[in-house]
Amino acid sequence: MSYANACCDGSARRGGGIARVVEVWVLGAVCWGAGTLAQAQSAAPAPKADSSLTWNGITLYGIVDLGVQYQTQGVPVSDYFPAGTESIIQKNSNGSITAVTPNNLSQSRIGLSGNEPLMGDWAGVFRLETFFNPQSGNLSDALKSQVLNNGRALTAQSTNVDSSVAGQYFAGAAYAGFSSPTVGSFTFGRNVTLLADGIAKYDPMGAAQAFSWLGFSGTTAGGGDTEDRRLDQSVKYSAKYGAVHLGALYQFSGASGSANTGTQLQLGIEGGGVSVDGYYFKKYNAIATAPLSAAQVAGLATLCTTSVAPPANPNGALCFSPSNSLAATNSDNETFSVMGSYSFGAPKVFAGYEHIEFENPKTPLLQGSLTIGGYVLAAVNNTAYVNHKTLQVYWAGVKFAATPQLDLTASYVGFKQSNFASGAKAGCSDSSSAACSGTFSSAGLLADYRFAKRFDAYIGTLWSAVDGGLANGYLNKSTLTTTTGIRFRF
Repeated sequence: MSYANACCDGSARRGGGIARVVEVWVLGAVCWGAGTLAQAQSAAPAPKADSSLTWNGITLYGIVDLGVQYQTQGVPVSDYFPAGTESIIQKNSNGSITAVTPNNLSQSRIGLSGNEPLMGDWAGVFRLETFFNPQSGNLSDALKSQVLNNGRALTAQSTNVDSSVAGQYFAGAAYAGFSSPTVGSFTFGRNVTLLADGIAKYDPMGAAQAFSWLGFSGTTAGGGDTEDRRLDQSVKYSAKYGAVHLGALYQFSGASGSANTGTQLQLGIEGGGVSVDGYYFKKYNAIATAPLSAAQVAGLATLCTTSVAPPANPNGALCFSPSNSLAATNSDNETFSVMGSYSFGAPKVFAGYEHIEFENPKTPLLQGSLTIGGYVLAAVNNTAYVNHKTLQVYWAGVKFAATPQLDLTASYVGFKQSNFASGAKAGCSDSSSAACSGTFSSAGLLADYRFAKRFDAYIGTLWSAVDGGLANGYLNKSTLTTTTGIRFRF
């Protein structure tokens, strides 16, 4: 496999899994060395100038992030899933892959933000962000990656994972509001949640999709389901009063009752190099999507007729297309979390804990309900948690500024799933049922070198493994993912 033009000219020969991992690290080191030498030999930099793209209070900004990845157990890359590949072990992980991958350290995006002074220290603000996959040129759309795998066996699947990014024109953010340095900010629209802000702040890897389970999965940032990492029809308040920071968020349902609503609260304090925040999140009708099974795809034709006996749907035909339909699990989730960091010079340590409880929804969803991106839920499970399921997520890590240009990071993330099985499987801890208790573990290493203010290169490795009920149906139980790449920010 040739790596020419990955970040500098070079090549590597095929080899075993460990050899390929070493090759990617060597590739990154050689590219960095060449870049550093070129930088050292260049002429003195020109005087600094204002490089912001701001006009009349409106700023254009963006990120392009692209790299090369080798994985010991994975599936083919997706043109649509935001991370490109499944960088952590997944049920369908099956065989080594090498791919050009997007959004490894940061999500590629282009955005507009605005700040218009009003009165006193108040300003009107807005933000619009579009997410894209630079390796394919497509809008990022995780749910499309799932639809493209409808009806496929695990061994025939490509990358497909749920996300809050589902092909929306402004998947990253779409809000307007008011902001004051003394009172705080109020924004209305599609907001990144307070909990997701906390994960980005307290994950040592900065929620990097290729190097952190916290960044790839979205389970913690979404309070149990990744689609709730960002919330439509929401109002968000955040403020800082001296050493204290606080926030609140509420998602409206657009109808009556508690269905599809969400509430978040945040309270924290910082000082002397220490920062700690606590979070609470209650979400009704949290949706987790998945591709339709072969049997579910075959059953769509039956749902579209009332001529069979007994009728497939006594209330009328339900006609869904496999090109826009998914399966879903519906639940009401409650989350408590505490996260913190401590900086003592060049090193900065991070740690966090999150407790998530899943229960059957108070408001069941009907077949044909819509989820984000306009995708149709053709098969809905409203009774997955007759016994409540709990996840306990914990993480720790350190980030070390080795030089003004080079950051080195190491982190560990793990979680435990409770047993929520009934009958003969009650209390089980093996992989015979997805409801058995189980564990997940991951560890990551990352080096990030800044060649200039807006351009950096990175290389890192992420190991992940599952056991017990969390390994139910998995083709393999662990994988090692190594990625090197470049990022440009403006």
